[in-house]
Amino acid sequence: MRPRHWILRFAQNDMLRCRCFHTVECASGPGEFYSLTLAVTSLPVVALLENLLRRKPVIWTLILLPGLWPVWPLFVTKDSSALTDPLKLILHHLGFVACLLLATVLTFTPLRVLWPKSGIVQALNRHRRLVGVSAFAYAAIHYSVHLLYEGGVEFLPITLKADLSKPFLVTGMSALTILLGLSITSLHAAVRWLGGKRWKQLHRLAYVAAALVAYHQAAARKVFPMQVIYIFGPLVVLEILRIYNPRGPNAQRSTLNSQRPSSLT
Repeated sequence: MRPRHWILRFAQNDMLRCRCFHTVECASGPGEFYSLTLAVTSLPVVALLENLLRRKPVIWTLILLPGLWPVWPLFVTKDSSALTDPLKLILHHLGFVACLLLATVLTFTPLRVLWPKSGIVQALNRHRRLVGVSAFAYAAIHYSVHLLYEGGVEFLPITLKADLSKPFLVTGMSALTILLGLSITSLHAAVRWLGGKRWKQLHRLAYVAAALVAYHQAAARKVFPMQVIYIFGPLVVLEILRIYNPRGPNAQRSTLNSQRPSSLT
């Protein structure tokens, strides 16, 4: 009898996206053998995470839930330290979430450069605009709460005048202005109007905004907050790895140039 080969391809699970190929070989007579080969093209947990990150409701949930955290100490546990100045707690927390989202969206590009074939990285890059605009929204609400904390609309001119005299508030307002412009020009119509090259150069101002925000957050307190390092440290590390990435486009370009024969004069 001839050796028979069966290739069984299991139905792909929509949630796990895990494809398994089983190859079974059998032969009759002397030396009869059976072999079974299992090839898993993607791990179930990684595939599940990739699938979840591609869904907009999941991203919306991940964006909104951190902003609702003050509800827990104020209304659930009724923490006495939080209840002492609840508006200040909300003010600081909204600023923290805005910084976190800004740093997060800026990591998408170096992640894509370092791991271009990663499904998780590709899924995250689908939501660049949503995360970026959400960072501006949190920053805008953060500043609105600041104005309310300083006296509301009635004292708005006095508050603005006082803000302009404090460097850390000036940097925060400057970063908010940059994020406003980037949010407005994040629409597809703005890309067509500005052109791809100018639009890309304009949106590099997001790094300027991140530097201003880092200074704003660090200078807002008398003691240097370690959360500035926790938030922006990974971004700095990824950007350094992106610059010195041996597989990056700059490295590939330099390799091609080095392989070209030099002209003889």
